[in-house]
Amino acid sequence: MPKLDHDTLELLLIAVTAVCILFQTVLLSAMFFSVRKGIKSLTEKVDDLRSSAMPVIDHTRGFLERVTPKVEETAKNMAEMSQTLKKNVMEMSETLKENTSRVSASATEIAQRVNAQSTRIDSMVTGALDAFDHAAGFVVDAVNKPVRQLSGLLASVKAIVEVLGAPQPPQRSSQPPAHRTDEHDPESEPVI
Repeated sequence: MPKLDHDTLELLLIAVTAVCILFQTVLLSAMFFSVRKGIKSLTEKVDDLRSSAMPVIDHTRGFLERVTPKVEETAKNMAEMSQTLKKNVMEMSETLKENTSRVSASATEIAQRVNAQSTRIDSMVTGALDAFDHAAGFVVDAVNKPVRQLSGLLASVKAIVEVLGAPQPPQRSSQPPAHRTDEHDPESEPVI
């Protein structure tokens, strides 16, 4: 094996370094062309995307430019309507409160009047019924008393007539009564 001296070793290292640098240059050049090709492809795709998306974006931009004032006007109108509606609701609420208090006061007054009238009518009806009851009791007493007196008088007349019209009972003798044959005696009958 040949002896390697310092110069030879140095030359060998320079040659290896040169080969590595050359290899690195080739590799970087391949990467450059690959990236360049990718950028070119990406640029074409972006251009295609731009060409297809730009009309939509332009149309959307035009639409937004036309619609934005209308949306703002509509929002402004909605705000005004909301304020007007709020004001009207407040007014209606106030009116409703006033009417409710009036109706409540009227209802209370009517209830008091009805209560007073019903009390008055109750006392009038009670008085009339009491007077009618008293009159009925008086009439019953006025009719019953003479009827009872007449009934008692008739009963006494009947008793007197019965006593006077009855035959006199026979005088009782101290002898027992004789057995009469003309009376019907069940024992004397023949048994069939």
